[in-house]
Amino acid sequence: MTERVELQPARRRRRREDSEQEILEVAERLLRERPFRELTVDDLMAATTQSRTAFYRHFTGRQDLLIRLLSDLNQELWAVSQGWFQGGGEDPLAEAREALERLAGVYQAHGPVLLAMAEAAHHDDEVERVYGALVQGFADGVVARLERDGAAGRASVPNPAEVAAALVWMTERQLAVTFGRGDTSPSERAAVVEALYTIWTRTLYGADPAR
Repeated sequence: MTERVELQPARRRRRREDSEQEILEVAERLLRERPFRELTVDDLMAATTQSRTAFYRHFTGRQDLLIRLLSDLNQELWAVSQGWFQGGGEDPLAEAREALERLAGVYQAHGPVLLAMAEAAHHDDEVERVYGALVQGFADGVVARLERDGAAGRASVPNPAEVAAALVWMTERQLAVTFGRGDTSPSERAAVVEALYTIWTRTLYGADPAR
């Protein structure tokens, strides 16, 4: 009896987690088909196996749902960028290319959702705050890397905070536009990675990737 009682809360937690995960996965799928502003709670829950009221057991509203999706993707974006953020080896160009390739992979997998978040940030103060903090976190990571590269004599960038913010916002916009509207061919992905790599390495390291 004791074992049964102890297992019940764990089962309830798993059911709740499964319920929440289904809603998040369906929301991401629907955001591939329509803008976030056109996605209603009714439409979302009709595409799940759950009732409309189940939505409000997990989220306070559509804004809360989008911020949760953003939080999950932020962790993934940050993870694929760590090779460059935490690196400091003798080949920063190779580290930069690998990070951009991995970043493009995340955008290719989740582009419509990331574009929906960027667009929602223009109309919702809370989403704008959360999205802006995400981008600023990446800019801060770039500044930290530049400080290490500067100390090692590999880079000399005036106004690193401003340069970092410009590069990160440019990259966010380019990747969101490239991958946010549907399928992207391998050649399109390669072209955008190469363009971003050229801009980043020339700006930060004065490098000519063509050489």
